[in-house]
Amino acid sequence: MLRVGLTGGLGSGKSTVAGFLRGLGAEVIEADALGRTLMEPEHAVYDQIVRVFGSEVVGADGRLNRARLAEMAFKEGRLNELNAIVHPAVIEAQRRWMDEVFRRDPAAIAVVESALIFEVEREARARGEQESTLSDWRRRFDRVIVVVAPDELKIARYVSRLNPKYDDRAPLEADARRRLGIQMSDAEKAARADYLLENNGDLVQLKAEVVALWQRLTDARNKSQGNLSLE
Repeated sequence: MLRVGLTGGLGSGKSTVAGFLRGLGAEVIEADALGRTLMEPEHAVYDQIVRVFGSEVVGADGRLNRARLAEMAFKEGRLNELNAIVHPAVIEAQRRWMDEVFRRDPAAIAVVESALIFEVEREARARGEQESTLSDWRRRFDRVIVVVAPDELKIARYVSRLNPKYDDRAPLEADARRRLGIQMSDAEKAARADYLLENNGDLVQLKAEVVALWQRLTDARNKSQGNLSLE
């Protein structure tokens, strides 16, 4: 078995890399999608968000008004409050997912795609948490892949994804820069990576790099299994 973290800043292309890895045989889970599920009604995370942020984050349909919640988190300085609710639940759900993957297939390579692997750990330690689920998250992975790209390309991808017609780009560009400002820089992440992928827009080249990386991951998995067999 091999536990792999896949991370990168907003618009870096980590979801594209995740798709390539899935196609090569990896088991993949996306932290963002998992978080969105846990924020739906009838989940404890939803109840806690409403309790902390108030009824104004609840839409007419009873679900969270994500636009208002994002505004409170990013523009009103309450991101840490939101993260403190969502991140522990997401990480615990990922742990249960990995346990199930390895129960079904002890030789699996399980990949968690998350933008904030290093940031979650940094924030937890800044709060004084030395031994907790959040402060130890990086150490829960056997390998970490970091996907990097120029910031301007990241911003363009973010804007294109949310507004493919390119109408009134300025607000989205400002939002992207604000979000990137909260995340650790590519240089900081790269310094802590086991594997680094540069995504400058050439998908053919990126896929070739992922294929080569997949061989390294399978080698690491096989070596790990060999070590375990000798214990």
